Amino acid sequence: MTRVDVDVAIVGGGPIGLAAAIEARLAGHSVVVIEPRSFPIDKACGEGLMPGAVAALARLGVHPEGSPIAGFRYSNGTKSAVHRFAGAAGLGVRRTTLHRVLAERADELGVQRLDARVSDVVQDAGGVTVGDVRASWLFACDGLHSTVRKQTGLERASSGRVDRRRFGLRRHYALERWTDLVEVHWVSDAEAYVTPLAGGLVGVAVLGPPRTDFDGVLARMPELFDRLRGAQSVDSLRGAGPLRQRTTARSANRVLLLGDASGYVDALTGEGIRVGLGHARAAVEAIATASGNVGAAYDREWARVSRDFRVITSGLLAAAQSPLRPLIVPAASALPAVFGAAVERLAR
Repeated sequence: MTRVDVDVAIVGGGPIGLAAAIEARLAGHSVVVIEPRSFPIDKACGEGLMPGAVAALARLGVHPEGSPIAGFRYSNGTKSAVHRFAGAAGLGVRRTTLHRVLAERADELGVQRLDARVSDVVQDAGGVTVGDVRASWLFACDGLHSTVRKQTGLERASSGRVDRRRFGLRRHYALERWTDLVEVHWVSDAEAYVTPLAGGLVGVAVLGPPRTDFDGVLARMPELFDRLRGAQSVDSLRGAGPLRQRTTARSANRVLLLGDASGYVDALTGEGIRVGLGHARAAVEAIATASGNVGAAYDREWARVSRDFRVITSGLLAAAQSPLRPLIVPAASALPAVFGAAVERLAR
């Protein structure tokens, strides 16, 4: 195979990989995306784009079709808390739809694609070599189980503590939306995210511990169970996880980790896409403007972009995995200003 020489090689052709490719092309770099899976790529996720994510995509020239989302509702069956966004709405967008429009925009800008798997990452003073690709920089956008993260020694080993891993399961139903909110239904050990989508579809994603029974969780949520009663599932159950991934750093010389590959807390607040889009912009700006230490510049901006998500999600997750869990929804209901402030902070 002919060798490919580019400014930026991107491992992983999911939404964040394609967004990073678009960012890099808009900045004038030559780009190749290395991805073995067929497009469009699906993933078990909540599929709700926060207003900040919608704006970030628009800046890239990407405008996915979706169902407007006006805010969030938390419910435990007896108490509920609602917050409607103060500004622009979000969008409920099927992952395959989001991926398709990102791929179309990347193709329009001349991003190369290479159907290949990455097994070795070799760096030197002048660049990075992965298979038949030689690049000045490599962006690892290869998800929760990043091969590049392992290859570059950036993966943090498990602490050996009590197993608190969580996983995600998702299914779509042919059902007209009954609300313009993302609903989050809570039970003792799991949550269900319900996202209205375009085309008469509703997406339901369940987050819970290992071996979570998707249908069993829904059966313990009477309000949601009644909504879904008789609705036809249009696809098979899809899973992802474990959700928590830890890294020792976000860069190693000429390799930068983006999105889920850079470390992930949990999907509890639904902010993966917005944060990943911020990582993509930060990575491209770092290689263009940092003098001398690109890794340090990227790490600083990565921390800034990720801070709210990680702090709020980590705090909520800690409470959700503690004896305080039953108090989360009642507290959100009793303190609507606090609940609203947290949602708004994440939304933008």
